[in-house]
Amino acid sequence: MQAFILISQLLLCLAAGYFFAKKIASSLIKLSFKVLPYFSYLLLIGISMEFTHALENIHDSSQILSSATALAFFTTIGSFLCCFALYKFIGIQPVSGKISLTLLFKSFISISYACIALAVGFLLAKVLENIGIPIQVNTWYLLLVFMFLIGLDLAFSPLDRSWLNFKILLVPIGCIIGSIIGALLCSIFLKQLQLKDLIMLSQGYGFYSMSGIVVSELKNPALGSIALINDLFREIFAIILMYCIGWRYPRSAIASAAATAMDVSLPMVKQACGNDFIPHAMVSGFILSILAPIAVSVLAAL
Repeated sequence: MQAFILISQLLLCLAAGYFFAKKIASSLIKLSFKVLPYFSYLLLIGISMEFTHALENIHDSSQILSSATALAFFTTIGSFLCCFALYKFIGIQPVSGKISLTLLFKSFISISYACIALAVGFLLAKVLENIGIPIQVNTWYLLLVFMFLIGLDLAFSPLDRSWLNFKILLVPIGCIIGSIIGALLCSIFLKQLQLKDLIMLSQGYGFYSMSGIVVSELKNPALGSIALINDLFREIFAIILMYCIGWRYPRSAIASAAATAMDVSLPMVKQACGNDFIPHAMVSGFILSILAPIAVSVLAAL
């Protein structure tokens, strides 16, 4: 029952943002768009503080990092290869795009902001603990606000109905199947994690500001930490793939970027893959951004 309530809260906030977006004053909409990127950093600081307290009761924190890194690698590569195989099967795999070291550098700067937010949360939790100020952090309500803002953002995303064709939909399909295959392969090496948990963690699709909180609420802080680090590293691996071979295999690179293809990774898609593949990124990112909280919540509740 608790899982059903939590899942319902997430979906209601996402739906409320999406369906009421056009009824909200334009000034508030513009403000929400400005707040959204910074709000995610605030959420990450809160997540980090919450996890810092939780990790004190976890004996082998190094195992969390190694497990998350392995899962991120296998799910990213799995998404890339599965999408490649699907398009190879129907005979499509064009060459497009160029590489810019400047944009590559900027993309890693963006990721570094997320890492800095996590570090700030960790240090803040430690400082407050050392000076004897007890603080209880509950990021769930922050996540609900974040999901509402995501709903607003999705409502104004420039999606075109003509983009919803079978060839473009193969990108998110490849990501979903490839992520599951990656989790299955990862289970060979990560014996300490159950297969059902690995599959659950694989469905975060790079949505790190959501997955860590949901998994912590429905499972435990250790798995929540793996979810957070896994999805953060997944985004990093996807950007590396995007610039290394995205110019040659654009659709596969977009599949590896998962939910981030619609927002964080979109500039890289435009530059490394070409403007022709922006619809692929927008549609795939949109579908996976909606699917991620649902899939993670449902699988965590099983």
